[in-house]
Amino acid sequence: MSGERLLVPVSETETLRQTVEYAVSRALEDGTGTVRFVFVHAPDAERGEVPTSELERDVDSAEELLDRAGIWAEEDAGEHEDMLTVETTQVGLNRYLFSPEDVANALDGEVLDHDLDGVILDPEYDPGIGAPLVRPLANELDTLGVPYETAPVTRQARRGPLLTRSSPLRVGSVFVLSLAFYMLLAADPFYWFEWVTGLIAATVVAVAMSRVTFSRDPTTSTIGRLLRHIVYVPYLLWEIIKANIVVSAVILHPKMPIEPRLTRVRPAVWGSLPITVLANSITLTPGTLTVRVSGDSLIVHTLVPAARDDLFDGGLERGVRYVFYGREAMAIPSPRERGDTENLQPPDDSTENTDGRKGDSQTNGNAESTGTTEANQEDDQ
Repeated sequence: MSGERLLVPVSETETLRQTVEYAVSRALEDGTGTVRFVFVHAPDAERGEVPTSELERDVDSAEELLDRAGIWAEEDAGEHEDMLTVETTQVGLNRYLFSPEDVANALDGEVLDHDLDGVILDPEYDPGIGAPLVRPLANELDTLGVPYETAPVTRQARRGPLLTRSSPLRVGSVFVLSLAFYMLLAADPFYWFEWVTGLIAATVVAVAMSRVTFSRDPTTSTIGRLLRHIVYVPYLLWEIIKANIVVSAVILHPKMPIEPRLTRVRPAVWGSLPITVLANSITLTPGTLTVRVSGDSLIVHTLVPAARDDLFDGGLERGVRYVFYGREAMAIPSPRERGDTENLQPPDDSTENTDGRKGDSQTNGNAESTGTTEANQEDDQ
């Protein structure tokens, strides 16, 4: 990889300083060079509801980190400072980056748009998408054909990726929730001994779990999501009951008319927690099973056409959007209406599109995603 114009993704790690030093040395190997530092913003399920001031603080924190990396780069250039060009940018504020594939595509776009020679990766780099990133990111860069190398730092940082800073508000919130849950399960919530043991248990849980329960201090919007979640639970139970009846009827039918299919759905929810809630809700509903989360898509196995229709109509998706984003988000069209559904496993003798109609046969049973229902309809024609 040529070392003249390099892209360096940055995040708050203990190895960032050494990564910057290595990137500068690589950029100046052949004389003048450019180092472009990029901060990739992680998806935030709360972004639509947090105050604008908090969003501004996120941007300010990113700018502070980028400025720090730029200062380090100028220091490392030393007497060759006039031969080094330092650039900074932020991506992910106006689009959703969910997976290593999305992050790799964003970095590839930066490389192409600014005519860069390659990427230098911090071995501890993680923009905060909820999973260790460097190895999967490197694989995705390989797939895209983007030259990269990992900075050879001399010391690996000791990290606790699940831990965040605690605060009195987080401790208090965990304490209240734990106590409420304990008293809900108590045999006699009016007995003084239950309150004593409940207070002790809630204190222990609050002290032990406050650093892993919340990624930020709870706000009024957090309370709103909690209340909407309470409304969502009965709805989910009702969907489970309906699905149980449908699947039971199919099993008891003399011909047992099951039609198992693998399907792909691209849900209109953003953030690791909403995706997890939706995937688990689908799995809890008989007749559907979330097999894999692939990027921002769900691979779901459906047992009967009714379960597939319910999945494509997006009832559970609307419920999850209501919990995390509020009533207004329920107006988004269903996955079927958006064209974000596909049957990956059509019958052997015909192709069944997302509207349940039969079309021409395909040679490959596991069809690749067309991305839109309209594309499937064009194939049928």
